[in-house]
Amino acid sequence: MNMNMDTNTLSDHDSLIHAEGSATPHVPLPGILPLANKKAADRQKEKADTPRQIMLGLFFGVIFGFLLQKGGVGKYEVLLGALFLTDFTVMKIMLTAIATGMIGIFSLHALGLVELHVKPTRYAANIIGGLIFGVGFGLLGYCPGTGTAALGQGNFDAIAGVLGLLAGSYLYAETSDFLEATVLKWGNRGKITLPELVGARRTIFILWFVPLLATILYLLETFFPMAR
Repeated sequence: MNMNMDTNTLSDHDSLIHAEGSATPHVPLPGILPLANKKAADRQKEKADTPRQIMLGLFFGVIFGFLLQKGGVGKYEVLLGALFLTDFTVMKIMLTAIATGMIGIFSLHALGLVELHVKPTRYAANIIGGLIFGVGFGLLGYCPGTGTAALGQGNFDAIAGVLGLLAGSYLYAETSDFLEATVLKWGNRGKITLPELVGARRTIFILWFVPLLATILYLLETFFPMAR
């Protein structure tokens, strides 16, 4: 069937129809493709690490490893003591890091000097990953960070853990599409923080949470002092 229509009268939301009656594919709304391309470019930009980011990561990674080693958490007996609740060195270091990190990061964010990159809370992934982490920690006696520090100080029993870390990272990368479509969707709460979870302003939350951590640290040091 022949249809004679002035294509200039067609809106951008309709399909274009040729004079001979053949229809062309639907014309997308203006700005949709550029917007999609921009989002894809933004995602690619977020994934790509600049040389500056790599150097900063290396710099702070070396500092982190040095402090782990000096704190004594690169020692097999200290880490196993944390699991048996006979040595609280690891807990003390973690609580100190959480308190100082909370004050520092939120203060820098309030001053506009840093951006927060909150990881999504995914119950299934967090629970399953935590169980796998715990089993590996118990079997090896090291976690990824402390295992690397232990290897750096000459503990060759940590080699198996470092190799497992590399193998696990590769396996996760290869199965990431499958995990995104399954496990990572189960119990996905999105990007939430503790202040948002309890419905408190960040400043108010920090003012009572940091003293709580300090109190726990004081009690641990009082009743379970570090070995001198």
